[in-house]
Amino acid sequence: MNASPSTTDTETQAETFDRGPIWKRGGFMLIFVIAFSIAQVMLNLAAVVQFITMLLTGKPNQFVAEFGRSLAIWLAEVSAFQTGATENKPFPFASWPSAD
Repeated sequence: MNASPSTTDTETQAETFDRGPIWKRGGFMLIFVIAFSIAQVMLNLAAVVQFITMLLTGKPNQFVAEFGRSLAIWLAEVSAFQTGATENKPFPFASWPSAD
């Protein structure tokens, strides 16, 4: 009996998907689920602060508005990673998105 793998065995091994990276990605996805939830709270707080600022001064606070824009971009980046649209991990594995 021949101990070397046959051609069909080699092809089957090549077609076998390595699940190690999938579990690693799943860990990152879990981290981003938690971070996304925290960011939602931050977005809601920013909205309340902005509303109060506008109520008192009649105009929006530029810092809060810029933070809201950059947070929205980050949330979109997280969404793209979570849904598999990209393999690029957002902040803190990349730079914080610019509001520009």
